[in-house]
Amino acid sequence: MIKLYSPEHLHLLITFGLLILIWIVQILHYPSFYFYDENKFSKAMLFHQRAISYVTLPLMVSELILVTLIFSNSPNFFHLLSIIIVGIIWLSTFLIQVPLHKKLLLSKDNRLIKKLINTNWIRTGAWSIKFILLSWNYL
Repeated sequence: MIKLYSPEHLHLLITFGLLILIWIVQILHYPSFYFYDENKFSKAMLFHQRAISYVTLPLMVSELILVTLIFSNSPNFFHLLSIIIVGIIWLSTFLIQVPLHKKLLLSKDNRLIKKLINTNWIRTGAWSIKFILLSWNYL
């Protein structure tokens, strides 16, 4: 059982927030790109990238700091798994999703939108697994 407001509690809450966010992006937001007007697509993508960064970046950085702090204070299998999962998420984000978003800034391309949706399952699955593992370990 975790103490209220412990680093573990914050870690679980941030992971839950990211879990909800990634499922909304995966199921609703990214598929809506197909319906954006081609003439305004680049502007829409620029808006999306800037706006979503204000939400995701602080949460992802907080998650990274917390998972590192928790593992260094209490190294165990679950905390190691959390670090590995966060690493997968960061690699996927900056090696796959960010480059796809940059390409979509140039023009609407349904093939790239489909690739963005398909590859985003990596992050969706990773945050889902991480939340389940943390819930099992902390609660």
